[in-house]
Amino acid sequence: MAGDNRTSVTVVGLGSMGRALAEAFVAAGHPTTVWNRTPGRAGSLVDQGALHAASIADAVAASGLVVTCLTTFEDTRAALEPAARALRGRTLVTLNSGSPAGARETAAWAGAHGARLLTGAVKNVPAAVGAPDTLLYYSGDRAAFEEYEETLRVLGGDTVHLGEEPDLAALYEMAVGAMLLPALVGFFQGAAAVQARGLRVDSMVRFAGKWLDMIKALLPVYAAEIDSGDYSDAASSVNLFLAAAAHDDDLGEETNVDTAWLAPLHDLVRRAAEAGHGEHSVSALTEVLRKSPHSGA
Repeated sequence: MAGDNRTSVTVVGLGSMGRALAEAFVAAGHPTTVWNRTPGRAGSLVDQGALHAASIADAVAASGLVVTCLTTFEDTRAALEPAARALRGRTLVTLNSGSPAGARETAAWAGAHGARLLTGAVKNVPAAVGAPDTLLYYSGDRAAFEEYEETLRVLGGDTVHLGEEPDLAALYEMAVGAMLLPALVGFFQGAAAVQARGLRVDSMVRFAGKWLDMIKALLPVYAAEIDSGDYSDAASSVNLFLAAAAHDDDLGEETNVDTAWLAPLHDLVRRAAEAGHGEHSVSALTEVLRKSPHSGA
């Protein structure tokens, strides 16, 4: 990398994802300082060319761009608090889990210490960091994003700024992430059912992948229905899903697999039918999920 394109960057938090981020910066030629509460995690990165800061204050002071990869917003603020004075004039990028409220609180905290903030999310596993199609999205200070966009792009080629509001990345992280556990538990239930017949789980992987491809293809259709509020053109109706619920119970009894985790989902479908959405597209479940502002819930 040409010298005038190099950016000094600090990575705080060296779990599996944090190490992957630091490795990507080092590989791209950016002078990289690392810090972790457990110093031993920095060893392999130092071997690759990173600098290991002796303290969090030294780590923050070393770079204009400080990237944190800790578990929550609260963890991030706690780790940085001893170095709060050093944050002035720097850009802080937080890549952690947490709620929009946590992001707003962190934005206020960073602003009070004179730092520009970008909250963000890595939408893939550590091994995918640096790949051209790996998605990372950010929200917050647009000028800071534009200044460091080229540097941040080494973490993933699909790099997006969602807007100036500092909580947008956390909002989208939780909105998109809501799909993960139900999808995985569905696969795990299927795995248990297949094993109950003495079959290998890897025999269903290709078919599960095709199923996920189909779901992916339907997302734009469902998004358009929800945005318009028109659920009348039902390729898959609420009633169709309601009728299928009994099959889940039958499968559980036959294979001795616990399907109780599906009960709240079946209840949601039932309530949608009772609310008059039986013949509507299954995307009308969104209307049942959306609470009334006067519900007190």
